[in-house]
Amino acid sequence: MLSRMFTECDGQLNVSFGYQCLGPRWKETNNAKEISTLEKDIKKQSNKSTFSCLSGAALSANVTLANTNICNGLIGTGLLPGLDSPKTFQRVPSSPSLSSADILSTSLQSNVSNLSNCSSPQSDDIEWDTTALRSMSAPSKTDGFLNAMEVQMAGGAAGEDRVQAVCSEENGWLFCAIYDGFNGRDAADFLAGSLYENIRINLNTLQNGEKEDGFRQSVLSCLQQALEQAENDFLYSVELAMDGRPDLVSIGSCVLVVLLYGQDLYTLSLGDSRAILATSEGITNGLMAVQLNDSHSIDNEVERSRFLSDHPNEPGTIIGGKVKGRLKLTRAFGVGYLKKKKLNDALMGILRVPKLVSPPYVSTQPSLCVHKVSEGDHFGIIASDGLFDFFSNEEAVNLVQYFILNSPSGNPAEFLVQQLVSKAAKNAGLTLEELMRVPAGRRREYHDDVTVIVILLGSNHRTATASTNQ
Repeated sequence: MLSRMFTECDGQLNVSFGYQCLGPRWKETNNAKEISTLEKDIKKQSNKSTFSCLSGAALSANVTLANTNICNGLIGTGLLPGLDSPKTFQRVPSSPSLSSADILSTSLQSNVSNLSNCSSPQSDDIEWDTTALRSMSAPSKTDGFLNAMEVQMAGGAAGEDRVQAVCSEENGWLFCAIYDGFNGRDAADFLAGSLYENIRINLNTLQNGEKEDGFRQSVLSCLQQALEQAENDFLYSVELAMDGRPDLVSIGSCVLVVLLYGQDLYTLSLGDSRAILATSEGITNGLMAVQLNDSHSIDNEVERSRFLSDHPNEPGTIIGGKVKGRLKLTRAFGVGYLKKKKLNDALMGILRVPKLVSPPYVSTQPSLCVHKVSEGDHFGIIASDGLFDFFSNEEAVNLVQYFILNSPSGNPAEFLVQQLVSKAAKNAGLTLEELMRVPAGRRREYHDDVTVIVILLGSNHRTATASTNQ
């Protein structure tokens, strides 16, 4: 079931997306009674998916420092609409018109030209380019599990955050990703235009006949290889374009990818976005919040110790609580000037990092995890760090649980964002209306860009709650 919600506050348009997984027997309907009946009967259906519902919401705080659609053209127009918020899910049939190799090679060629030529802002009335979407998601017919005859997609932007979700009811898998860009949107745009396709190509080389543990490790290896390929391609493009745009060497992004396939929930992360699991497994009352990935920041003592051990006896590696005085993150995509001397040399004056003794100072080694979903696992929260500036893992889980109990057919991700804005306004001594009138850019004084996805796990958690409260 596709859903779309628009809210307008003093001229600012926010869009959230939602998706109800109804299994292989689902059919589109515009009849409210039919939809209600379908919702009640979800738990009776044979559903291949491990999740029953996906919801997402996002809010902008930052002015975009660069407006380069890094994969402009074939991929970029489909994945990066001008409307600065996530779009609703859209059913996308596969097309054999282009091979994956054609897509990647074309996008990489366009990267170089578009990095050098920053395009003007796009109009807010631009809609999805469905031709580009079909090309991007055109899987070849093989035995790989990410190949499907039909997928459903959502994607969009909030300030420097980028978000993607791709689902196949047919094959029972879900891919979600949040790219939290910094110092500009170029790195996050690049990830939105290439990482999913890299992952799909790598995963579809796997053989399903492997033993269970071996197969899981192979999936994790494929995720890491896809990230490495994207990083190499991005930094290569930056090197080619840095004469015209030296600022590109300082632009980077956090990466959080979640892949749900069967009972296995895989995560890959760089930076400080978080994947939180809400589970009742092993406890008697309520839900426990389990963070599935590490926080790659100087503020994390474990990560700080690892970073210092990688640069022994070198003074000035941490200055003012930041890596070389520039970045709190210890692992991130892009940010080439903290990884390669020649990229640092492209910067002028005080922008250049002095005494680059033992680069790289920012790692691209991701945190990887696989979790087998159990009956006690209720939902997952995937969010950029803007959410956790205001709520702990436990508070976020409690808010989602409260919302689901009281509004079983609503959007818990949007509720989290609403609660964040209310708390930000209160902390600043403003009313909600006053905060919402603050333009993007100045809003960064009160809250960061925030993107949230909530995945309801299992087929019965939400519907059982809904029937209880009717």
